[in-house]
Amino acid sequence: MEARVKWVEGLSFLGESASGHQVMMDGNAGDKAPSPMEMVLMAAGGCSAVDVVSILKKGRNDVSGCEVKLTSQRREEAPRYFTHINLHFIVTGSDLTEKIVERAVQLSAEKYCSVSLMLEKAVKVTHSFEIKIQ
Repeated sequence: MEARVKWVEGLSFLGESASGHQVMMDGNAGDKAPSPMEMVLMAAGGCSAVDVVSILKKGRNDVSGCEVKLTSQRREEAPRYFTHINLHFIVTGSDLTEKIVERAVQLSAEKYCSVSLMLEKAVKVTHSFEIKIQ
């Protein structure tokens, strides 16, 4: 996998993936675009959400929505890396049980989500969930 990041102006940078997709990042506290640390947080949520939805769909569960609310704590001093991240899943569908959703979240957390598993090497990563029956 490859990517590139190009300086635009001030502390704004344009990232481009090998697949040609672009995203702006802003090192000025997220003034014009997400900061790089916000991108890391969103990447963890996106990776895990893909897993959870995929696992639920493969199990032929009727899932109609999945949102991940991410909260984090960072060090006060530089380097201001994450010390804790919680991924809270809000899964919507019909006939979803706690056991089914818990298993999907657990599989993502322990086996499939590359981003979260990589971050876990340095950060305490926790997961929680709730189910909204439609």
